[in-house]
Amino acid sequence: MGESRTDQGRGPGTGSAEAGVTTGALARRLGVSPTTLRSWDRRYGVGPAVRSDGRHRRWTPQDVAMLEEMCRLTSAGVPPAEAARAAKGGADPVAPEADAPPGQDDPRSRAAGALPLGDARQECKGLARAAVRLDAPSVDDQLTSLVTRHGVVVGWEEVMVPTLHAVGRKWESAGDRYVEVEHLLSWHISRVLHRAPGPAVPGVPAAGTGPVVLACVPGEQHCLPLEALHAGLVEQGLPTRMFGPAVPPEALTTAVRRLGPVAVVLWSQTRSTADRPLARHIAATTWGVKGARSHPAVLLGGPGWAGRAEPGMLRPPGLRDALTTLAGLAGG
Repeated sequence: MGESRTDQGRGPGTGSAEAGVTTGALARRLGVSPTTLRSWDRRYGVGPAVRSDGRHRRWTPQDVAMLEEMCRLTSAGVPPAEAARAAKGGADPVAPEADAPPGQDDPRSRAAGALPLGDARQECKGLARAAVRLDAPSVDDQLTSLVTRHGVVVGWEEVMVPTLHAVGRKWESAGDRYVEVEHLLSWHISRVLHRAPGPAVPGVPAAGTGPVVLACVPGEQHCLPLEALHAGLVEQGLPTRMFGPAVPPEALTTAVRRLGPVAVVLWSQTRSTADRPLARHIAATTWGVKGARSHPAVLLGGPGWAGRAEPGMLRPPGLRDALTTLAGLAGG
C-alpha cells in the first residue's frame, strides 16, 4: 500500500543537510534515544534517505513521517521488523490479537520492549513502549481503547497494573531513571479512569440504598486503585462518592452521616497508614431516627490492612471481588 520511500515526492534539495533535522533533534521529538534510531537504521533500513557526507545524518520531513509511523506501530504492539516494513511503504502489518488471554499473546511479539513484562498481554507491551518514549498521545489512545473494548476490570487487572509494576521494577533497578515514566503513565491511567463511561442501561439500586463512599485513610496519598474501583462502580451504574487521598477523620465521619452510604471503602497502601481505630469508628457510625438507625458496611482495601482481620469488616482481594461485593450490598 502506498508509495516507497524513494517515491514520496522528494523535490530538488530536500535531501540536503540544510533541509533536515539532526539525529539528536529527531530523537528528542520522538521520545527515543539516538542509539535507537541508529539501531533501527542498521537493522531495519529506516535511516535517512540522504546523508550529507556519509557520516552526518539529516532527516527530511519524509524521513520523520516514516519514523513517526514506526513509533506508532511499535506502540500498538507491532514487532519492530514488521513496523519498519510497513513504515517504509510495505504491506500493512498483521495486528496482534488484542483479545488474547494473558500469556497467550502473538509469538511474533516476544520483544518485550524496555520494561520487564514477561508473558504479559500484548496491550501491556505496546503501552510500555509508548510510556518509555513519553509518548503521551499514544498512551492515552491505547488506554482509552483498552477500557472501551474490555472494560475497567480487565483493563486494570490485566494491563494497567502489570505495566505499572514493570515500571516500578525498572525504576528500582535503574535508580531514578524511570520516575518520569511512572508519573506519566499513572497520570494518564487516572485520566482515562475518570472518563470511564456508565452502562447503556443504568443499574437500579435497592430503594433507600445510599451511595458507596470511597476514601483513602489519613496520610494515604496513593489513590489510583481507588480510582479504578470508582470507575468500575460508574461502569455498573452504581452511585458512588469519591473523596480521594488523605481524607481527614472528621470530614469522613461528617460525609458518612450526611450521605447514609450502603458501604464505605477505606484504602490503605502501607501498614503505616492503616488506621484501624478509624475503620472501627466508621463502622459504628449511625444515622436515621431512633429505633431504625442504619450503619455502613466497611470494606478495607489495599495491602496496608494485611494481618489480623477486623470483625464485621470485609477485605475483598481485588477489584473484581470488590465490585461484586458492593453490587450485592447495593442490591444492583
